[in-house]
Order: sequence, then C-alpha cells, then structure tokens
Amino acid sequence: MRLSDFIVQHVEQIVDEWEQFARTLAPGCLTRSDLRDHSRSILLAAARDMRTSQSPGEQLAKARGEGPDKSPSLDAAAASHGELRHHVGFDLVQMTSEFRHLRACVIRLWVASLATPDLEQLQDMIRFNEAIDEALAESTTAYAEQVSRSRDIFLAILGHDLRAPLQAVSMSTEMLARKVPLDEDAQAFVSRIKTGTRHMGAMVSDLLEFVRSRLGNGLPIDPAPMDLASAARAAMDEACAGQPDCMPLLSFEGDSHGIWDRARIEQMLQNLIGNALQHGSNRRTVTVTLTGGAEQVLLTVHNYGAPIPQEALATLFDPLVRSADEELGSTSTSLGLGLFIVKEVVTAHQGSIEVSSSQSDGTTFTITLPRVSRATS
Repeated sequence: MRLSDFIVQHVEQIVDEWEQFARTLAPGCLTRSDLRDHSRSILLAAARDMRTSQSPGEQLAKARGEGPDKSPSLDAAAASHGELRHHVGFDLVQMTSEFRHLRACVIRLWVASLATPDLEQLQDMIRFNEAIDEALAESTTAYAEQVSRSRDIFLAILGHDLRAPLQAVSMSTEMLARKVPLDEDAQAFVSRIKTGTRHMGAMVSDLLEFVRSRLGNGLPIDPAPMDLASAARAAMDEACAGQPDCMPLLSFEGDSHGIWDRARIEQMLQNLIGNALQHGSNRRTVTVTLTGGAEQVLLTVHNYGAPIPQEALATLFDPLVRSADEELGSTSTSLGLGLFIVKEVVTAHQGSIEVSSSQSDGTTFTITLPRVSRATS
C-alpha cells in the first residue's frame, strides 16, 4: 500500500498515538481536542502533498527549502498548530518533539504493514519526510512569531506601568523644591533627580512607541492644523531643559503651517534635536531650518561633530541600534530607539527622511512633510 493511502486509511490510529504522546508533554490539564489539535489536518494535507507529481529538480529545491508553495493547506494547519501550542504553554522543544514522534509513528506503522518494500515505497517515505519537514518549519515559524508578540506585549505593559512611578518621583521632586528650603548641594541633587527622571521618561516613551509600531501597522496619528515653527520652538525648549549652555538656532522661511499630529511632530523634533545635541561637537552649532513650499515643508536639523560612518548609515533608523561611540555601560540615556521613532513619525505623515554626514559638512537630517497628512489608527 502506498504511504499516502496508508495515512488516509489509518489517520485516526495515528492521531490517537499523537494524542497519547502529546499528553506526556502537556504542561497542564488539556482536553482531548487540545491535544489532537490540527494533527488530522496536517496528516491529510501531507498525504495530498505526496500524491502531487514532483520532478527531481523540484524535489531538490524542496529539500533546500527553495521550492514553490505547493501545499497551502499543510502550511496553514501547521502554522495554526504552532500558534495554539504556544498559547497552551508548550515550549519549542516540546512542540518539535511532536513532529519527531509523528514521523517515527507513521513510518513504524506503515513499514509493519508492508510485505516486501519496493523502490516506489521508498520514494513515498522521502515525500512524507519532506511534508513533515515543511509542517515543522511552518509550526516553528508561527510559534516564534507568537513568542515575539508576547515579548512585545510584555514590554508594552512594562513601559506603561513604569510611567506612574516616574510621575510620582517627578511630582515629589517638584514639591520638595517648592516647599522645603534647600542649600546649594541639595538643590544640585534635586536637579539631578529631575534630569534623570526626564531622561527615563523619554526612554519609556520611546519604548512604548517602538512596541506599538511592532504590534500594529505603524504609529497612529491624529492630524490637525498646526504651526511647525511653533512646535520646533517647543521641542527645542524641551530638549534643552536642564542644559544652560544649550543654544540651538531656528530659522524658517515661507509658510510653516500644515495638518499634522503636533504631539508626534514634537516627539520627532525632540529626538532629532536631542540626537544633534548629544553627538554634536558644540551645542551652539545645532541648527533647525524650516522651508515652506507650495505643497510641502522641508525641515533640516544640522550639527557639526564626528561624522556618522558610511557603513552605519544603512541601519541608522533600525530599532535598538546604538551609535559606535555608545558602549554598553556608558552614561548615554539612549535605547537606540530615537531615530527609529523619528522615521516612524515621518512615515506616518507620508513624508520622507534622508541623512548626510561628513567631517567637513557635519551631519544633516532632511525631512520632507506634505502639508496635509491623513489620519491613521
């Protein structure tokens, strides 16, 4: 009997063995339906895949993971199985053990049913192994995606819950400075606490935006009429808070009004200006320029200092990428998310961003924003 026919005729027996083995791995009290999850669909889809014609070239490509998607029902069942195994508490080793046992179970039962195996039946075994490998790959991919999503949700909860104690520290510091007479040393301590709290708040904000962009389809925006020049001034004041020698320059030409999300725009500007202040050779040389056109506004942020290495430009806006001069354990307050957030804000406003950097000309971030941006959710 061909292996595909054997699987179809004995699918319930095979699934029963799947269930018995899964029960030995189950982290908790799972129902019979949970333990048998998608096993029948995977087996029948594997049998259908084995019955399709396959050339030697297609077989070689499939062995390398390069073959075309010829069994969507197998992929769908395996992916769903991986997701659900993650939800019920299986770890990755336990889930892959199920496929190892399934492969051994089917081959053992089938070989026991054969009188004299021939070359055609050996080919059936190869095709079955290919199908199980494909199912395992799909299940593993889906499982890994669920792990990643769970991690992102954890980070979102962590970032959200950190805001309350940070706000309590900030408010308590303000009240202490107002109600209790402090000498010069104590005032310096309070100032440091306020600065540290502000930096931590910015880091938590960046973390939340990073996670939100991963869990959804980019940052949501709520555009409304606003003045970009006014937002730039506010962002400069915020970025320079606690830095007496911070004197960035703002220049603008033409109309700087448009329909954007002011909170997002200020967040973008604070990150860009803060980045320029951190990496510039002289805080006084940071320059923000606005140029209003007919349908768009051009924004540039420029600073002098050590240039960005050319090899780093390609990944500059990737998340969790730190600059070359930020070693682990340094005093930097960056999580490597600031420029990622900048790009996400620009993208949400249907704009574009470019960066150039050299020793002689310094570093310039150039952003083009259409005057009217559509809301996203």
